[in-house]
Amino acid sequence: MSDRFYFRVIGLFILLNGALLLLKAWLLGNGAHMTALLIGNLALASISAITYNMSRKGIQSENNSVFLLRVYGSMISRMMFCLAGITIYAVANRPHTSKITIFILMFFYAVYSVVENVSLQKITRRKN
Repeated sequence: MSDRFYFRVIGLFILLNGALLLLKAWLLGNGAHMTALLIGNLALASISAITYNMSRKGIQSENNSVFLLRVYGSMISRMMFCLAGITIYAVANRPHTSKITIFILMFFYAVYSVVENVSLQKITRRKN
């Protein structure tokens, strides 16, 4: 089975890092924290690869309970990881927490989720 998801995630990671580096002056001028954005992008790409693997195994399973366990488990783990990351960022930078940084990281979360779901839908269509 040829799975291009990992190439898509790597390409998206490179594209988003390139956009961050291109917009670095503007982001720093608006109070964004570049280190948090770069680390967050890497973390979201990594967790996306892990949760995709979990969901893919759930889709390929014949047992409905395994499917639900894997898909919901991957969704909950991604959400908890993001919640923990934003909480750590906010607590560590309490006096200087940047709202723009949090919103950009939430945008990254949405983009990685869309790429993962599109890839999972392609697998589901091939299975049927």
